[in-house]
Amino acid sequence: MAQSLADLTSAGARRTLRFFPESSQAEREELRATARELLDTHGEKVLTGLRPAERVMWYLASEGRAEDLVEVVRGQRRDPGGFLVAGARRPRLVLPALRGLALPERITALERRDLPMTAQLTSVEWRGDDLVWSGYAFVANLPRPSGRIGRFAVLKHGKTGRLIKLRLRRTRNEQATVASGQALHCYDQTGFEVVVSARRLRELAGRGAGQWFLHIGIPGPGGIHTSRVRQRDAGTAGHNQVRHLADGSRLVVGFAKDAVSITVQQPPVEVESCTVVDGELLLVARARSGAEAPTAVSVVAGDTGLESPLTPLSDPSGSPDAFRRYRAVFPLDRLAANDPSGIKSRPFKVALKGADGKDREALLAEDFTTGRHGLAPGRELAVHRDERGRLVLATRPVRPIVDAMTVTAAGELVIEGTYPGEETAKKKVILRHGVRLEEKELPVELADGRFRVRVEPEAAPQVDGPALPLCPGRWYLFFRDADAWDKSRDVPVTLRPEQVGELPLGFSGPQRDGGQRRSFAVDRREFDRIFIEPERLLGPDEHGAYRQRILREEYFQEQRKLPLRDSVLYLSLGGKQFSDSPRFVYEELVRRGVEVEHIWTQDAGLPEMPAEARVAAWGSREWYEALARSRYVVVNTVIGDWFVTRPGQRAVQTWHGTPLKKIGADLLGSPKSSPAYIASLPHSYRQFDFVVSPNAYTTEIMSRAYFIEGGMFESGYPRNDVFYAADREERAARVRERLGLPEGKKVVLYAPTWREDQRHASKLYKLDLRIDLAAAQAELGDDHVLLFRKHPKVHGSVPGAGRGFVWDVTRYPDIADLYLVADVLITDYSSALFDFAHSDKPMLFFTYDLEHYRDTLRGLYFDFTTRAPGPLLKTSEELVKALRGIDAVEAEYRDKYAQFKKDFCEPGDGLATARVVDRMLADGPHAAASTDG
Repeated sequence: MAQSLADLTSAGARRTLRFFPESSQAEREELRATARELLDTHGEKVLTGLRPAERVMWYLASEGRAEDLVEVVRGQRRDPGGFLVAGARRPRLVLPALRGLALPERITALERRDLPMTAQLTSVEWRGDDLVWSGYAFVANLPRPSGRIGRFAVLKHGKTGRLIKLRLRRTRNEQATVASGQALHCYDQTGFEVVVSARRLRELAGRGAGQWFLHIGIPGPGGIHTSRVRQRDAGTAGHNQVRHLADGSRLVVGFAKDAVSITVQQPPVEVESCTVVDGELLLVARARSGAEAPTAVSVVAGDTGLESPLTPLSDPSGSPDAFRRYRAVFPLDRLAANDPSGIKSRPFKVALKGADGKDREALLAEDFTTGRHGLAPGRELAVHRDERGRLVLATRPVRPIVDAMTVTAAGELVIEGTYPGEETAKKKVILRHGVRLEEKELPVELADGRFRVRVEPEAAPQVDGPALPLCPGRWYLFFRDADAWDKSRDVPVTLRPEQVGELPLGFSGPQRDGGQRRSFAVDRREFDRIFIEPERLLGPDEHGAYRQRILREEYFQEQRKLPLRDSVLYLSLGGKQFSDSPRFVYEELVRRGVEVEHIWTQDAGLPEMPAEARVAAWGSREWYEALARSRYVVVNTVIGDWFVTRPGQRAVQTWHGTPLKKIGADLLGSPKSSPAYIASLPHSYRQFDFVVSPNAYTTEIMSRAYFIEGGMFESGYPRNDVFYAADREERAARVRERLGLPEGKKVVLYAPTWREDQRHASKLYKLDLRIDLAAAQAELGDDHVLLFRKHPKVHGSVPGAGRGFVWDVTRYPDIADLYLVADVLITDYSSALFDFAHSDKPMLFFTYDLEHYRDTLRGLYFDFTTRAPGPLLKTSEELVKALRGIDAVEAEYRDKYAQFKKDFCEPGDGLATARVVDRMLADGPHAAASTDG
């Protein structure tokens, strides 16, 4: 296979191309020489394997057209992989905003591989006996089909290639644009609905056994584009469905090789029942008249294999369509022999053996009923089915199985089912987010082998902390032992197989503040695993990269032309919290009685927000309108390089930490640095009227690393005024009461930062837990509690939470409140250490990866080993020992602590918030409130 130019070049050359607008002249010349040499050596065929826009970039690099290449790279950053297509018969690439770019036809010519097609199923439903497939299909960078031929759908036989044309109706489907992930094109009009009539389904069955795949065709430049339709991972568009026809045929409407298909089966034998009687598993199979009956049934799991002959149960009735029935018998004790303990399951492969010795699938009759049978305590034999209608036997832990779901008038979801066994009385119910891994602990009623769980989706209780709404995403149900340390032995809640067709179940939740009601759905994946999914936070006209671009470029600009309003828009950590310095600015404005409307930004995690303020979802039309028209904007992170303040608007950047780890331009040359990000910093900080600094040390670093041209306001952080507040003891008492902390126990707060090289497959950061929490509880649990505060970027459940020693306080709104109740702080390289130093309370530093973090991952600004105001500890054992001897540690580090406060905690007088608010209001319409007089 011919290598592409990208394969032949070095990583350094590819990086130069990626960051070409920020590259030096020497780097540009080197890239040109490299590209030219490779093209001269291998010819332009090395460009053919590249994506179209990348092909253009390498061509421009080889020609030394630096100015054009800069514009192309910048355009691709805005719309990665996006371009326009010109020419009906001989399609060619046209780059947006660069239509006049002179390029040879051999570079811009588009082949079929340059225009990949996406065809995605989104739902499957039955309208009477008609099958209806819905989804979307588009060719990349071709939002509309061309030519006289419309879109079409066919079923194609998997072996013979025979085609059957189907009816296709074009629909609107906003999911297409969102799923495309790009911001240039709108694919809303690419939805489809394909109906396979009952007559057509009977016709398929009449053609005999076989597999038919759904294909969508789209006319476009250069001809017709066709593709199989792909499945989803959940819901009706992610699972097979079995349909039994009157002639005995079975249609498996579902998927094969990740593509939508209809499989026609004409089974001569089906399993009619499988029950346990007097310690034996009795399997009854039925064969159609004239069909060859199987001779035996085999049940195999690993090294355990059992076989039973099929013996006749009755004679044919004389009717031409009568069944002959056969029975196989398996001793239950032999099936349960060597059964694993705990939460492990052992599935058996069940096969019907023919006279020829070949295994055949154990397909189930339409009226087959699943069941379960108790084995040893906590274990059961499941007589189950899979989504293709095959018999499944498994020994497993006793499972909670849902058989009823209702919604109350108030919007509460009630889930009921069976959960037999004495052990279930000591269980609790956990609701866990599939990506964030956040957990809720739900109330459950257990009695007489049944359970009832009530889900209040707008106020789901946490293990530790206040009840909060369910944020968007999939929430899965589990049962957990009441005394379990972690999730390792959780038992999933599943749905009774006979009822999977009842999903999805949609419902409206309780009334929210402001009068709105969110929509929720109960659906499934992996056949019978149910989940609850709230609707996404943004509406159809707000969701996805394309609509966000339209909102920024059109709606936001329109709103900027309207008069400013006397309002303040707050943004803390991207909308993740009601916290930090923006919170203290808000509280100060409220205390002074400044007549402005307060608007808080809330992200998709739905953090707790002040009841007195208006809440706007990050990225919503409401939020863009507030950003465009609020007289004051108070943030602690950057907004985006598209934002520019307007005349009369004040934007305050309070930032969110004193830097120990390197930031901004000081990361240049490290593996994690982005020259493009660094080049954007000057503009990003021109957005703000002033940037708050907590101390002289930070002023010097941030001014340089972030290219802050307008100077910084060295007021101290408003968030640190909490340490000097006259009512700090009363505040601490309220926090203790809210958390339910026990009296008389020392409170330890653990607040580590994140690790850039520790990520989940979802690209969210992992919880890198190195403390042996069980050992810590054994040593400290009698007189300590540990408050565990994950970084907002980190996702993962905290072992031991809810057991009395470990408290997961990640979702508590503001860490500043937790500082007040903490007697000791454990951290690592987090800026929390600079804030907590204002408290004069001891700190321990769990720096188990200091060398890696300092020398490879991020880099530090000063020698932490000599200046840290507490010991640097490597192991969990050292950490526990230091906590037990904290008085000695405090005495040992008293002088270093004092020096640290002098270096990093001045100003520290409790007046930072007043200074920031005074400057924000000065010379404006609310200047009269800029003093506390």
